[in-house]
Amino acid sequence: MTLHSDLTHSLAEAEALCARKGVSLTPIRKRVLELLLDADGPVKAYDLLAQLKPGAGAAQPPTVYRALDFLVSTGLAHKVESLNAYTACIHGEEAGGPVLFICEKCGAVQEQHAHAKLKDMPEGFQLTRSVVEHYGLCANCQAA
Repeated sequence: MTLHSDLTHSLAEAEALCARKGVSLTPIRKRVLELLLDADGPVKAYDLLAQLKPGAGAAQPPTVYRALDFLVSTGLAHKVESLNAYTACIHGEEAGGPVLFICEKCGAVQEQHAHAKLKDMPEGFQLTRSVVEHYGLCANCQAA
């Protein structure tokens, strides 16, 4: 698959996921997801804002943050907490919280999902969100 067909396929999968969940992937949400999918690594909200339509009528910060909140809540993006940045989610509906592996040299993010239940969760605690971030060097940077 080419980069364009990968992007088209990922956006189609996102639209199908939203349809299954009964929510709408509006044009601005779709554009923000497209920018995340096209990025080389995690992207900050203000960088996304700068990439959106410049000039009169340009998107405002709340618009981008609402789109990001939607994408995170539907599982189409993850917030990389330590970087205060966002990355597209390639796993969609997989169970378990994301485990992110972040390269300290090139900034690439690899994602896996924690399928096992947490063993040491306090009794009665209801988990609503979890992100685990690991830092190190990706295989490409180690080989360089």
